[in-house]
Amino acid sequence: MAASSAQARQPGATSLLSIGQVLARLTPDFPDLTPSKLRFLEEQRLVSPARTESGYRKFCASDLDRLRLILSMQRDLYLPLKVIRGYLDDLDAGNSPTLPGGVTPGPSMLSTERRLSRDELIREAGASAALLHDAVSASIILPADVYGDEALGVLRALVELQHSGIEPRHLRGFRGAAERELGLIESALVPLSRRRDASSRAKAAEMAVEIAGNFEVIRGSLIRSALGRLTS
Repeated sequence: MAASSAQARQPGATSLLSIGQVLARLTPDFPDLTPSKLRFLEEQRLVSPARTESGYRKFCASDLDRLRLILSMQRDLYLPLKVIRGYLDDLDAGNSPTLPGGVTPGPSMLSTERRLSRDELIREAGASAALLHDAVSASIILPADVYGDEALGVLRALVELQHSGIEPRHLRGFRGAAERELGLIESALVPLSRRRDASSRAKAAEMAVEIAGNFEVIRGSLIRSALGRLTS
């Protein structure tokens, strides 16, 4: 999508957002988002903001929704940009594409993540205060003043696991495993991390997501294989 076409679809200057305004709207849900990452996503042809005569980028409402979708697919589905780009290309062509595994991103990916108090989190998850306390003690959920949808999903899963006799204390090893994986990712990123330019930092962030996604594929395969032995 060329910049000129992006300019053509803008309804008017009053509805356009600067990079700073885009960051202000998206960073509450995506705290790692930076100006350099926005520019990197543009370089990768994932979003095409309009340009003023002075060359400044201007984003419309559809650009904002597109960015939210891209960032959500990275964060929630661990998808590399090349897969996301293919999905968006099909979407732009008027198709109804699905992602690997048959996933179709829903409207929830375009919505703003909620902010829940401790009591709201417990109520929404159908959990007890004791279960949340145990989850925090086991480092499964990090303590916070407000919680988002990710914490809500984890606490709901813990409620279901509790029905099977599995308590947060049984899952303490999960945090250690996650830290070990993070160490591997950090080691892999050393060559890029030594560079100080914005492009390298953006590429490092993208590479981190790709590695985490590959870890997820391997972990899922190992669990499914073990389940097969368990039920055979």
